[in-house]
Amino acid sequence: QVQLVESGGGLVQPGGSLRLSCVASGIFFRIFTVGWYRQVPGKERELVADITSGRATNYADSVKGRYTISRDNAKNTVYLQMNSLKPEDTAVYYCHARREDRDYWGQGTQVTVSA
Repeated sequence: QVQLVESGGGLVQPGGSLRLSCVASGIFFRIFTVGWYRQVPGKERELVADITSGRATNYADSVKGRYTISRDNAKNTVYLQMNSLKPEDTAVYYCHARREDRDYWGQGTQVTVSA
């Protein structure tokens, strides 16, 4: 059974930082592209960042220079370091893993940026 379990969300003030973690089980993690999406009510889920098995990274324009994605294959974990957070970063953040015709989602973690 494949599981992606996120943690690290919460409430933070504008300008603050959070680090999200996602631990995967049931997949050969190191060969998957893994990443983070986010969604707010009434809008489509959007890609935030992802990282390939070769550690190539890709970021949404809205988070470039503020967010950093990384992975630790020994721990089957992908991280998202989020700095200089803005109210518009408020969303449910979802972990995602994909490989060829397979893709998997976590249950999501809420990030709220508010004073």
